[in-house]
Amino acid sequence: MPLAYFSSEGIGKRGDREPTELTGFEMTSQKVRYFFSFAVVAGLIFSCVVGRGGNEIDHATWTERGKTTLAPFKEKLMGALKQSLEEGPEAAIDVCKYVAPEIAQETGSPGVRVGRTSHKLRNERNAPSEWIQPLLDGYLRTPGKMEPKVVQLEDGGVGYVEPIYVKRICLACHGSALSPSVASRIAEHYPRDEAQGFEEGEFRGLFWVEFRELERESD
Repeated sequence: MPLAYFSSEGIGKRGDREPTELTGFEMTSQKVRYFFSFAVVAGLIFSCVVGRGGNEIDHATWTERGKTTLAPFKEKLMGALKQSLEEGPEAAIDVCKYVAPEIAQETGSPGVRVGRTSHKLRNERNAPSEWIQPLLDGYLRTPGKMEPKVVQLEDGGVGYVEPIYVKRICLACHGSALSPSVASRIAEHYPRDEAQGFEEGEFRGLFWVEFRELERESD
């Protein structure tokens, strides 16, 4: 069925007249539409990489800063776990519950927070925040892409995450074959525990850093 067209002479069929070239006005209007479409897309892209106050987010710089901020937290936590394992894995459970939050608080500073999270939680206080959840989901969907990531936070801050992998020493408390005493201690502290059944080298979750006071730091 031929398409219809509207004109000052009424309604006709597309085949009733020869196609005409665009007038100067129509061409100008079309260019204007293209320009504004481009401007909107460019603005969206720019907003994704620009922080509060118009400061561009340098992913390489913030990645390095995230790694540097997390380093003492990871080092102290691993040291405390290794020391506790000399007494037995039951002691390591206490380290994760009581000592790890203290180390995280000591590692942070005004405007900077650090922590851990996972898709299989043991401690519900480590649940992923709103900005971390999409990143965590992304790692789970694409396990081959596990590089650290930097994101712009809604309040103008910067977020950094990097993957956690299961180490051999973690299996005593997070593996598939837990001793009765370990299983009992976990049930006592974490009745809704989900963090079991892991294998060495498996994705365990994320370390994260929040940088919240960028304006003060840039002064």
